[in-house]
Amino acid sequence: MSNNKDLFEESKKFVPGGVHSPVRSFKGLELAPRFFKEANGAYFTDTEDKNYIDFCMSFGPLILGHTEKKVHEKLNEQMAKGWSYGACEPYSLTLAKFLIDKISFIDQIRFVNSGTEAVMTALRLARGYTGRNKIIKFNGCYHGHVDSMLIKAGSGLAGEAEASSAGVPAGCADDTLILELGDIQGIKDCFKDHRDQIAAIIVEPLPANNGLLPQTQEYLEFLREVTKENNALLIFDEVISGFRMAFGGMAEVTGITPDIVTYGKIIGGGLPVGALGAKKELMEKLAPLGPVYQAGTLSANPLAMVGGLATLEQLTKENYQKINGYTERIVGIFNKWLAEFNNGQFKDYSLYSRASLFWFSPKGEINRACDIPADLGVGFTPLFHTLLEKGIYIAPNAYEVGFVSLAHNDDVIADLEKRLWN
Repeated sequence: MSNNKDLFEESKKFVPGGVHSPVRSFKGLELAPRFFKEANGAYFTDTEDKNYIDFCMSFGPLILGHTEKKVHEKLNEQMAKGWSYGACEPYSLTLAKFLIDKISFIDQIRFVNSGTEAVMTALRLARGYTGRNKIIKFNGCYHGHVDSMLIKAGSGLAGEAEASSAGVPAGCADDTLILELGDIQGIKDCFKDHRDQIAAIIVEPLPANNGLLPQTQEYLEFLREVTKENNALLIFDEVISGFRMAFGGMAEVTGITPDIVTYGKIIGGGLPVGALGAKKELMEKLAPLGPVYQAGTLSANPLAMVGGLATLEQLTKENYQKINGYTERIVGIFNKWLAEFNNGQFKDYSLYSRASLFWFSPKGEINRACDIPADLGVGFTPLFHTLLEKGIYIAPNAYEVGFVSLAHNDDVIADLEKRLWN
């Protein structure tokens, strides 16, 4: 069986919705999802042998491209030694030392298995350290499927919240305070209304999971100041932006030091991984030294550790410049095509980018989720269909961003132009 539609129908018999992560289902796109069998560089191939330029890159981890040679070699070497120990090993120590040497604001790091798990642990650590329960988060920032983060703004006063998923207890919503990005007065009011109850503010310093929503330097600096003033912690969720905006993520770009930072995606080179880092005083609250419990059978899996190190070692200043340069050219090509295709069918769309992230936006740069058009998916569906037919793969959801890698080089860019205007 190789037909995408047949594979999807078969999968639905054995897997809820036919997928292991909802965005893969092509829901609302009136298409069967593509089943991919192999990948290399900036390309991958589906089971029907159709070739695509990939701008999803596994939703971000593959900053060097698919099956990059050095990473591949290191993974093969490790496979011959063993792929899971459930015991202490030297590979995580090597990666930890490498990271802490380059990221000045963390003293220690704990590896886990996903970005969601990293956030879950960071929130527990913040609560355990401060002795407080409430967390401020923002509409439009995604922090994984932790119960307390699957919360949306309620219909009442600023900060009130309710669950956005079935199965999330009301008590989780009670301890999560929701605000719009940029709402400085709302944050001040929350700290006033919940005095000595707020453990932390958690934020994507570059929100990139519900559109690409750049924040101002001044706003991020305010978050740092207000948390200090109220003896709360600031958590930067850099699962996407970490090692992509710069090696030190948005913390490096902005010069703002969070109390806790969470990582994922790139840090494992494409293998399942997450991490959280902070100063020693905070990290030593984690078990086995402290009272905040966290554990994981596959945490610091040897394959993820060597794959991550082999990836991160190649993220030099020169390679960041290359990737960002490729992105600028790709965005320019897409914008020209959007304006011209089929007598301007997609002229209301444009791309904007930050470093090697880009987003198809129907109204220029947007900074708050509440400003994203409610009918975003209507125009996105024909755009996605058109690009897919041309052999150009973007994330199958209007709210997801695009990713460029070191593999999206001159040859790929030339191929992109050819495919768009073919």
